[in-house]
Amino acid sequence: MSKTMKHNNPKLTLLCLFSFVMMALGCKKQDDFLNTKPNQALSVPSTLADLQTLLNDEDVFNRYYPALGELSTDDYFIDASYWLSRGTTEKNAYVWAKQIYSANANVADWSSPYQVVYYANTILATLDKINTPASQQSQYNNVKGSALFFRAFAFYNLVQTFAMPYDSTSADKNLGVPLPLVPDLGAKLSRATESQCFNQIITDLNNASSLLPDIPARKTQPSKAAVLGLLSRIYLVMGNYTQSLKNAKDFLGLYSQLQDYNKLNPSAFPVYPNFSPEEVFHAGFQGYTTIGFSAQVDSSMYKSFNDKNDLRPDIFFYNSGGEFEFNSQFDFNNTLSCTISTNEIYFNKAECEARLNDQNSAMADLNTLLLTRWRTGTYKPLTATSPLDALIQTLKERRKDLLFTGLRWSDLRRLNKDSRFAVTLYRNINGVSYSLPPNDPRYALPIPDNELQLNPMPQNSR
Repeated sequence: MSKTMKHNNPKLTLLCLFSFVMMALGCKKQDDFLNTKPNQALSVPSTLADLQTLLNDEDVFNRYYPALGELSTDDYFIDASYWLSRGTTEKNAYVWAKQIYSANANVADWSSPYQVVYYANTILATLDKINTPASQQSQYNNVKGSALFFRAFAFYNLVQTFAMPYDSTSADKNLGVPLPLVPDLGAKLSRATESQCFNQIITDLNNASSLLPDIPARKTQPSKAAVLGLLSRIYLVMGNYTQSLKNAKDFLGLYSQLQDYNKLNPSAFPVYPNFSPEEVFHAGFQGYTTIGFSAQVDSSMYKSFNDKNDLRPDIFFYNSGGEFEFNSQFDFNNTLSCTISTNEIYFNKAECEARLNDQNSAMADLNTLLLTRWRTGTYKPLTATSPLDALIQTLKERRKDLLFTGLRWSDLRRLNKDSRFAVTLYRNINGVSYSLPPNDPRYALPIPDNELQLNPMPQNSR
């Protein structure tokens, strides 16, 4: 199936769902469903096995999550000639233009997550109609928990891209994204508030937690650990450090494996031919070429790895004619991955501990992680003189360790609210300077025009 078909506008997605289902359930020829009027009684999934087959479609559930935020970060730069060769969306996102898309462009960063939502809603609606014997309760729980997790993951990625950063003082008024909870094509969608969005995401995750296995059988599948990791991330974004810490601790109680960088081959590409052992849930970004193999790492970022025994530069970067390009976050699909991983959770835990005035625990967690990044026998544990010092060191190492994971955009959004950590981003193209100040309205990407035509709703002010 072509990417064009996969990335239809979300209002059209469910019209094709019967066809997607028929393919997923074993339809051999494209003509079988393109040239035959779908028969709802035959093509709608009706068993737990059918629903699990849908959930196993990794092209739908584990790829094509929004990358416009990553395009807009300071993780990388590109030269002018390469920038000029990019498409409209990539060029404009790179310089934080007010208008991002060409007229009536299909914006997969919006439509693909909503495709996930429609699939999840269809699965959940179908589950309500299935009589489940006791012998299939575990399978039922896994299907329901997985659908809830994927819906929450999609909503979270949407709200981090198309809404302003969460602010507890105004979340009841600030606009988030539409929250369709049933597979109803006739429903008129409107933007929920940020408070409603985060409440729905957290509710879905809490409901999923008890239904899922602790650790997934395959890392593209949801699990309780993935739920806890995502909750820790979400509460960190919300500034609820107590809850973020609690979920980080619970996550590490289930899964705490870190990768010893001494055991990696710096010349390998991808670094991990399958999954990193630190991953508990794997997903991928939209495949924008701007943040592909030609993206260069800022020299100041490369130089920040200033200890010769720090193995990360050799793993993360490769020298391309004197410029350093990023290597290690590309997955087996040759796209950047946006995973839930142990290293992120260690950083979440350390940051929350520092913010809650527990500097000793923060530094212990930071040292546990960094020990795995240093040449064997050379690491000297870091110390902190105060909780603030512990926080500064944690954020510094977080910035370095989580490059190109999709977390920089959300980190910029949340940290810009604190003047101690706020930064202005800069670009320069052919002598023209561009900037993105802290808390600028452009930290919310515009909603695509074709979505506004189908569902009139307020556009983001940029």
